Amino acid sequence: MSTLPNPPRNLRRTVLPNGMILLTERMEHLRSVAMGLWIKSGSRYEDAPQNGISHFVEHMLFKGTRSRTAQHIAREMDSIGGNLDAYTGKETICFSVKALSGHVPIALDVLTDLVLHPIFAAPDIERERGVILEEIKIDEDNPDILVHEIFTQNFWKDQPLGKPILGTSETVSGFEQSSLFTYHEDRFRAGNMVFAAAGQLDHDEFVDQVAEKFHLLAPGAPSLAAHPPVVSAPILLRNKRSLEQVQICLGVPSPPITDENRYATLILNTVLGGGMSSRLFQTVREERGLAYSIYSDLSPYSDTGSLCVYAGTSSQKAREVVQLILAEFRRLKQETLAEDELRRAIEQVKGNILMGLESSGSRMSNLARQEMYFHHFFSVDEVLERLEAVTATEVQRMAQELFRPERIAITMLGRLEGLKLRRSEIAC
Repeated sequence: MSTLPNPPRNLRRTVLPNGMILLTERMEHLRSVAMGLWIKSGSRYEDAPQNGISHFVEHMLFKGTRSRTAQHIAREMDSIGGNLDAYTGKETICFSVKALSGHVPIALDVLTDLVLHPIFAAPDIERERGVILEEIKIDEDNPDILVHEIFTQNFWKDQPLGKPILGTSETVSGFEQSSLFTYHEDRFRAGNMVFAAAGQLDHDEFVDQVAEKFHLLAPGAPSLAAHPPVVSAPILLRNKRSLEQVQICLGVPSPPITDENRYATLILNTVLGGGMSSRLFQTVREERGLAYSIYSDLSPYSDTGSLCVYAGTSSQKAREVVQLILAEFRRLKQETLAEDELRRAIEQVKGNILMGLESSGSRMSNLARQEMYFHHFFSVDEVLERLEAVTATEVQRMAQELFRPERIAITMLGRLEGLKLRRSEIAC
């Protein structure tokens, strides 16, 4: 069966005089444009007393500028049918907007105004502090989020990468207006930003519009030294009798985002727990009925990463679930994948990539991430070829490298009923 070739993407890249990188992809068939301003910062670049300040600043930028109130920002976006959003990660902060192509000048003006001209008014800081403290409580009350947070904090113990993106109640309570301005001035600089856009737009015209908005922005970039974190492999059992289930996170270190083994690792994760046909889903849920939710997930960063398995089950079944997870680790180490299983995983990943690229927002994000992490753009065909080249032997080799008993970290949270788990029981 023949397949249609992937059409080349209409990509352009310009570096403004102050050092800011501007990327666009023209998508003729759309009537809208997705724009994203990406800052190379995040929670892993925060000192311990400032844990959570990146996220706090992200929230505060929506609270008003020198020329717009928060209500003005919201009404102006609604008046053009636009969507304005933002998020903070471990290594990036993103502010994005999507609007019809005819409304790009207005959307761009609002986006750049809130990013470049915050006022950090003291009353707004106090109100938003309360909002974020409630957001922290929400995560603490959500068991599957909480177990991941506990796992991460102990996996990269006492290191910035392990700290929560939201910060803690203690750190958030200490942020003042002066610290927000200092952070904004240091991180929001032209050499530390990537502006990406995808949709119905003309690159040269868009460059002129963006250059006009950002020409006064300070050049350069802050020195954000981040040393590869040391990984811990604790077995942490935390009793919480208010929960009906035991939440399980079991993980190992995995390659960083730019590692050449990333394609084999992606296929390995897909086979292990990346969908309904995955080994963990079929074994633990479908065959044994031990869990409703079970999956594995990759979290790659610039210099490290983690592969983590999550499951929720009863205290009586928790030990059995852990042993079944370890058994799948062992199988992947000892046996090469059958051709049909390898093919199914490759096609699953390819489908996810291609369907994701049907969204202008995903294409915009793809442009920015490739620029920030790779300084190079990989075409769709190049990525698909790399996936097609993954062999069963490579997947087995990655399993042997990753699934070492001494590197496996486990966090269990819930009604443990005296459950104990020793390192000697973690054999794979």
